[in-house]
Amino acid sequence: VQLQASGGGLVQTGGSLRLSCIVSGLALNYYAVGWFRQAPGKEREGISCIGMTAGDTSYIESVKGRFTISRDNAKNTVYLQMNSLKPEDTAVYYCAPYVDVSCGGSDLLVDYWGQGTLVTVSS
Repeated sequence: VQLQASGGGLVQTGGSLRLSCIVSGLALNYYAVGWFRQAPGKEREGISCIGMTAGDTSYIESVKGRFTISRDNAKNTVYLQMNSLKPEDTAVYYCAPYVDVSCGGSDLLVDYWGQGTLVTVSS
């Protein structure tokens, strides 16, 4: 399984970015997928998840209403639309599939993270 996150960059406060995560070597439609991020000097945190079933999505409180997760199973791709970005969103963003088909679990299908994509939000 290969994980390729892309779409990061430098953006001003209030700006938007759309991240993409292409998962190769896996039929993605059978798994929930999460977006994670790791800010400098901080632990990696899960920020959003999308399950196999329509409407099965979750977000941490700090990104609710600003970020939207979606998936295109035909392209084996999961997206993260990020609007109203804040400096505290600055981090390396990663994606990974869970072992479950729905959000709520914590066990990942893989034990590595891939390269990630850097998002920098300037104030």
